[in-house]
Amino acid sequence: MKRKAPLAVALLHYPIVDRQGDICATNITNFDIHDIARSCRVYGVERYYLVHPMQEQQMFVGRVLDHWRTGEGSRMNPMRKTALTDVRTASNVEEALADWGHPNARIVSTHARNLPGQEKFTFERFKNVLENDDDPYLLVFGTGFGLTQDFMRNCYAVLDPIKGDSKDDYRHLCVRAAVSICLDRLLGSW
Repeated sequence: MKRKAPLAVALLHYPIVDRQGDICATNITNFDIHDIARSCRVYGVERYYLVHPMQEQQMFVGRVLDHWRTGEGSRMNPMRKTALTDVRTASNVEEALADWGHPNARIVSTHARNLPGQEKFTFERFKNVLENDDDPYLLVFGTGFGLTQDFMRNCYAVLDPIKGDSKDDYRHLCVRAAVSICLDRLLGSW
């Protein structure tokens, strides 16, 4: 079945938790831009937002996008240009939702650990919602050591963590891998 609900993805760089549990901002990497954009394109995500409050970080994204959309990169690798078509920056989630045209979209966050007391979506349940619901959804991923508890408590729901098969329950995936796994589980045709 095809997805009915509009879906966008956001990679949040602030507010994020650092190794000590303090709130911080993380830097946007070139890999964040390219690799997640390609995954979003493959699975038909409407928009991909890199969310960072610092203008310098947004300008970095702008320079990378310009190179691949209109600069030398657009002629060298047209497939990359196509993948980056729906990438945008925003200072915060509210700005991303307004730009997308769905200011009241339901926000679903991701996290590597379970969060007690928060509405949870299993992958199966969220896949079903996306296939049958008309409401727009923003799927938010964190960087650093994850999204803050406050941010997640204000979300509509939290997606169950990705669990592999490691004997020690190791789950510290790079965000690019986590996005790809989540999108395949939610939107894949398997």
